[in-house]
Amino acid sequence: ILLLIRNPKDVATSFYHFSNGLATLPSYETWDDFFTDFMSKKIAWGCYFEYLSEWNKYADKENIMTITYEELKENRALGVKNIAAFFGIPLTEEELQLVVERSSFQSMKKNSEKTHGTLGNIFFRKGGVSDWKNLFSEDQNEKMDKVFEEHIAGTKLGKKLKYDLYCKA
Repeated sequence: ILLLIRNPKDVATSFYHFSNGLATLPSYETWDDFFTDFMSKKIAWGCYFEYLSEWNKYADKENIMTITYEELKENRALGVKNIAAFFGIPLTEEELQLVVERSSFQSMKKNSEKTHGTLGNIFFRKGGVSDWKNLFSEDQNEKMDKVFEEHIAGTKLGKKLKYDLYCKA
């Protein structure tokens, strides 16, 4: 099992835009309204912190590899190499480079209409890291930091997220 996780602030930011782009989900007039629902667990698919807490129970199992979105953004080639090794898939250097090229956000966004139809523009918005800094108020930042500390900071997955590096203002 490959478990891909992402810093909670960017998850909230991304899900806000996703919710507003997909007609089947509730849309939000303001970021503040969405943030309130996100933090009070009133969004589709539940609470991200509970999701991480639940997966943390299995994080040490040998059949589970956890990788963060941020790790893949930093060094996609190393991430692909590690994922291939985990699944026992030998890759030549040429195959590795092909996967790295095709798994870039830009490549996936460019092909999103073919791969995801009309949802492509919704699924592939920016693909960046730390976009949360464009939405979070200081108070919201502190609230999420507190929830992170209370629920997952000391866990294996919490440490894997490198919260101080990607989630601190």
